[in-house]
Amino acid sequence: MRTVLTTDHEMFRDQFRRFLLEHVVPFHHDFEKQGFVPREIWLEAGKLGFLCPTMPDEFGGAGGDFGFSVVMIEEIARYNVTGLGFTLQNDVAAPYILDYGTEDLKRTWLPRMAEGSVIAALALTEPGTGSDLKAITTTARREGDEYVISGGKTFITNGYNCNLAIVACKTAPELGRKGISLILVPTAAKGFEKGRKLDKIGLLAQDTSELFFNEVRVPVSNRLGQENAGFGYLMHQLAQERLTQAVRAAACIEAMLEETVRYTRERKAFGQPVFDFQNTRFKLADARAQSEMLRCFVDDCLAQHMRGELTGDRAAMVKLMGVEMQNRILDDLLQLHGGYGYMSEYIVSRAWRDARVMRIYGGSSEVMREIISRTL
Repeated sequence: MRTVLTTDHEMFRDQFRRFLLEHVVPFHHDFEKQGFVPREIWLEAGKLGFLCPTMPDEFGGAGGDFGFSVVMIEEIARYNVTGLGFTLQNDVAAPYILDYGTEDLKRTWLPRMAEGSVIAALALTEPGTGSDLKAITTTARREGDEYVISGGKTFITNGYNCNLAIVACKTAPELGRKGISLILVPTAAKGFEKGRKLDKIGLLAQDTSELFFNEVRVPVSNRLGQENAGFGYLMHQLAQERLTQAVRAAACIEAMLEETVRYTRERKAFGQPVFDFQNTRFKLADARAQSEMLRCFVDDCLAQHMRGELTGDRAAMVKLMGVEMQNRILDDLLQLHGGYGYMSEYIVSRAWRDARVMRIYGGSSEVMREIISRTL
């Protein structure tokens, strides 16, 4: 029995699962073909209370704790409906606005994000920077009461659908990481352009785009928090983002292990179920043992986070171990499906394909190791 989640969380899980089975799972293959999830799905999710559930009710949310986000992440992983950008909306973009935005910004944007009429993106990565956030070159120069933003971003989740971007800019380029600010930029602003939907090897239904800023003017009041304090805000918020990736990894392993046990019991080779071969049982036993170990670590980090005690280095540890274990175990589970494991109609193949990026985004595994090594 998991102690980190309550009966209320599990009731919310049941409701969200019904939403996925009715509105998302049967159509996700179509979403993958078109490269994005239709806005109608976002609006329906908002109507049912699945967007920004942890935001205070005064801003359109349900005032829930992080556990409500957790069950959504786990159900998305269970059915591998990876096109849904809800996690970024709920647990990455909205907290930046809630924690660092002015009262006016919160009242302007959060209720619309909660209803699904506004989809937000976090615009950090640039073509030449990758995980090195301090090296970004997008600038925001101050002209009176406005910032003028110039530059480009890439690999932006929700980029095709977004109405609003939280953009990391250099407001004092000479200061390096100490000169970064976070600025809200509506996509309707003159000079804001969306590039192509990027052609990825996985996460095919998740709209990932380039964004370009050509002398885009926004009010100084659109800045989140203090000028030049953005890098610190990013480091603080990244702990939760990395935890969400570990949550997804643990849930994905559990779901795909369950699916593989079922498949190997039904599938026969050389006159007997594949499950009856010792190699199969041992591979599944290893996966089960590692999955249980990861679940304990993830839930312990969840409990710490919900108490406000999760540190950045521990978030790096759970993200590193979760995504590395996910990729390794899914490869073994796919192998047990034989040739069918390479067919995209099988969920294990799609989960294996979509898991690969987890070792890269949110900070690569190499960056996680660097963060952890500093504590030694």
